[in-house]
Amino acid sequence: MLKGFKDFISRGNVIELAVAVVIGTAFTAIVTAVTKGVIQPIINALGGAHAAQGLGFRVWHHNPSTFVDLGSVINAAINFLIVAAVLYFMFMLPMNELRERRKRGEEPGPAEPPDVELLREIRDLLKQQRLDATDHGGPSTPPRSTLPPR
Repeated sequence: MLKGFKDFISRGNVIELAVAVVIGTAFTAIVTAVTKGVIQPIINALGGAHAAQGLGFRVWHHNPSTFVDLGSVINAAINFLIVAAVLYFMFMLPMNELRERRKRGEEPGPAEPPDVELLREIRDLLKQQRLDATDHGGPSTPPRSTLPPR
């Protein structure tokens, strides 16, 4: 059970995914700080007489807890758009270009794991042996065991 877990963790994809989550979380925190510290005060200034509460309105004027804060919703939307734009332009666009280059053959793809390459070499050698045996009049199937029957 622990070996399976170790194999799962040591895969490249899992480590890359963990790094991406950590970087994404840190980047989101930076963008949130910028939008709350810079953009939200500008949006709140548009709120009129109750700018301290932000851009929005009260459902019941006598109850401050019924304030609908539209500024926070706009702030969250701007936050989302900034994060999405950076992710697209820094990660998705270059990956799509790389994928297109590989399709056109301009850039080689990632290397196969060594065990897959070794298995392909073995397969190719077995095919070649069968072809050589067929060309020299030998049997087309591998020889059976030469041990006497029991």
